[in-house]
Amino acid sequence: MGWPPPTVDDLRERLGSELFRRVAGPSGEKTRARIHETPGPRWFGPDRPIRTVHGDAAMFTGGLAALLLQSLHPLAMAAVAAHSGFRGDPWGRLQRTSTFLAVTTFGTADDARRAVERVRVVHERVRGTTPDGREYHASDPHLLGWVHVAEVDSFLRAHRRYGKYPLDLAGYDGYVADTARIAEELGVERPPRSLAELARRMEAYRGELDGTREARETARYLLLSPPIPWQARAPYALLAAGAVELLPSWARGQLGLPTLPGPARAAARVGGRVATVGIRWVMAPPPPDAVPLPRARPGGPSRR
Repeated sequence: MGWPPPTVDDLRERLGSELFRRVAGPSGEKTRARIHETPGPRWFGPDRPIRTVHGDAAMFTGGLAALLLQSLHPLAMAAVAAHSGFRGDPWGRLQRTSTFLAVTTFGTADDARRAVERVRVVHERVRGTTPDGREYHASDPHLLGWVHVAEVDSFLRAHRRYGKYPLDLAGYDGYVADTARIAEELGVERPPRSLAELARRMEAYRGELDGTREARETARYLLLSPPIPWQARAPYALLAAGAVELLPSWARGQLGLPTLPGPARAAARVGGRVATVGIRWVMAPPPPDAVPLPRARPGGPSRR
């Protein structure tokens, strides 16, 4: 007599374990236990908006959107292309980034400071010259500021669109203020602390952005030929569609991505939502201290 067929719960556990291993790395379980179970003061209490946003599956879509948006700054793109190894070891880079976000959001204050210090040491070594002769240094506060605002804007857009517990306007203002704490630790000067300040800072960087050949090649790599198993191609395509839809229209244009008419945008949103709900289903629930904040009031502000 053969073995009984796998149950839905078996499938869910297997898919969730594989996804977690990809994102968190081989030592992910130990890292998660250290982050959530080590006693001590945290930078952010359980009721802070940053915990709601960074603990949600919408971060997958927002993270991809952030990479696309960040690539539009030629100096940031040059630094990533020359020093990050994102093509040779994309999963390693994802694991380092996700661990940093988890530690600084949920970990002890001491662990968060150590994580920041490690990143600052790496940034200090990352310097060079772009193909057109401009020097860059990853520790430059202005360049760090662009990476920060592009990331926060993307995470915020994703959570507004796909988050399980959307926040109201005050909640998202609080999220921007929370992320400013981490940005200052990394060396960003005067990071935005509200939605209005974030929008103004994004606009201030517009004149420095350019859809360079490197940026467009990065977009094609991330959207069309990512290093993922063939079984994950279809779900990833839905995630990628949702990420592209999150981008401001000017960013899509600079990256050479097609203009999305109304029906196509609606389909992309559906794809992003399906992918996010699927990720949320297979992933283990967050620890009990990741308490969601109240839902947004009906008729609250839209994301645009």
